[in-house]
Amino acid sequence: MVPVILISGVAERPLLSASVSLQLDLPDTVAVQHTIDPERHTLTRTVSDLQGVRERKVIDLAHACVPCAIREDIVPTLARLAEDGRWRGIVAALPIAAEPDQVCRVLAARPAVAPYLTVAASVTALDGATLRADLFGDDLLDERGLATSPEDRRGVAEVACSLVEYADTVCLTEEPTDAELAALRLLARPDVPVVTDASALDATRLVAGVHHHLRTETWVGAVRRGPLPLAATPGAWRLELVSPRPLHPIRFTDELAVIGGGPRRSRGCFWLPTRPDDICAWAAAGGQASVGTAGRWGRSERVTRIQMVGLDPLPGEPDPRPAIRAAFGRSLITDDEVAAKGLVWDEGWDGLEPWLGPIDRAA
Repeated sequence: MVPVILISGVAERPLLSASVSLQLDLPDTVAVQHTIDPERHTLTRTVSDLQGVRERKVIDLAHACVPCAIREDIVPTLARLAEDGRWRGIVAALPIAAEPDQVCRVLAARPAVAPYLTVAASVTALDGATLRADLFGDDLLDERGLATSPEDRRGVAEVACSLVEYADTVCLTEEPTDAELAALRLLARPDVPVVTDASALDATRLVAGVHHHLRTETWVGAVRRGPLPLAATPGAWRLELVSPRPLHPIRFTDELAVIGGGPRRSRGCFWLPTRPDDICAWAAAGGQASVGTAGRWGRSERVTRIQMVGLDPLPGEPDPRPAIRAAFGRSLITDDEVAAKGLVWDEGWDGLEPWLGPIDRAA
């Protein structure tokens, strides 16, 4: 099996720094870089090794977006390079703001599409000088010229936090503040190394294989069952909002700005009395929140559990955690509501249709 190291990020310079450093440390590897031009609906593929550029091709896409790029060229190219036999590894720089989980999930679900390829590591490369804005700011990708399609309305923080959470190693091009580094470490898995210089990447360790798909998917999953690592980290905080009860759909909507607003990252799951079978997924970063579905509860125990990471308030700023806890408490259904209606409600509408679609189950 030929190992591939996937590199992702939200800025070109850190991504390319990590890619070049790894390729220099692994002379028997081939590097492939993909870039998307959403205006021209094209994907540019560049393949090179230490001897120089092997190929460069511009591909017209039916729709210039990350899923199309992954399906139409990224995965097929990685499979082809693995089968070529000339190289002992691949360093793959994904398009800016492309998330590696999409590649990993395709390869895990359909190993026959790349039978000689294995994901060795997922590296997230970020700029330490802009880390606070990247992880907790309210910029949209298109405001930075980074959108991967005309319809891409994702926030920079949403993408950057997801990349950190999925990473096997995080590489920063500049030294961040202690508080920013503390917050990053709370987002990443506890065993994930963080380096502040691309030359410090342990190429030998990465190419040998550090990516474990199930462990990574468990960490980034909407539903978390086990305890989280301790978060006694000066400069940053982690807050857990947990209850066996569902959220009241109307009051939860009223409290969205408090729970999901502000310069912090939160994600998790919840359930609703109006939709008791649905796992509702929550994700927010940099003040932008999203709600969706992540499957069905089935026979598993329902839980409402949202984890949040933020930076300690600056002098003179209020601590947001008491207000967040209070808003979460107001969002839960009350004892009186449980006594009057139970935990499962027979309702045809709950106000969350724009996010979750129509209610498809009557209690």
